[in-house]
Amino acid sequence: MEVAPNANPPVCKIMDFGKYKYEQDVRRKESRRKTSNVVIKEMKFRPKIDEHDYTTKTKHVERFLNEGSKVKITIMFRGREMAHPELGKRILDRIAEQVKDVGNVEAAPRVDGRNMLMVLAPVKKQEAKSGSKPRSPRPADAPPASDTGQEPQAAENPEPAAAPSPAESVPASPTS
Repeated sequence: MEVAPNANPPVCKIMDFGKYKYEQDVRRKESRRKTSNVVIKEMKFRPKIDEHDYTTKTKHVERFLNEGSKVKITIMFRGREMAHPELGKRILDRIAEQVKDVGNVEAAPRVDGRNMLMVLAPVKKQEAKSGSKPRSPRPADAPPASDTGQEPQAAENPEPAAAPSPAESVPASPTS
């Protein structure tokens, strides 16, 4: 197989063509596995939605965001409801506020015909990005723990040793 055709003289390499094709397929499959497919779920609301229906649908939105899917929220207006788009905007703002810890607004609310749309995207996890376990918090004035496995000694105001109890401090009287 020709490796560097532009070199002077051209460079060639003797190789097993079947093995070469197999390695190419493995690399292609590996690159496909690393890509993620973005799924967009849709949840539809109405301006006059009842509180229980609202909470149920909001829980579904949170679940979709936790699974890593984007969520398109649609407020459907009918008839005279189009005269009050602020009702739909209020619902979308309320949803965005409730799911702000698991998702953030990717596309701000906008009117599209008789519908008002907003898209939420899942929040990226900080621990997943850094690849390390979360650290336990320690006070800012405490010295870092040493590798010896012992607890760090307090640098300021060491605690005094416990005073002996009154029973220990009184010498036993000879009564025999």
